Amino acid sequence: MPIVVILLLALLVGMFGFWDTLQAVLGAAAVVVLVVLVAVASAVVLGVLAVRRVKGRS
Repeated sequence: MPIVVILLLALLVGMFGFWDTLQAVLGAAAVVVLVVLVAVASAVVLGVLAVRRVKGRS
């Protein structure tokens, strides 16, 4: 599997150039990080709401 990734990156560099490929890879990594941050923030908000609801019933 890693050889496929290396070949794909080599193909992208050949087609679009190094800097465009680097920009695309870094952009994709940033999108993954943002999705993870949104998921963590959603979990925190849901946790806070659940704790408030449980404390309100006591």
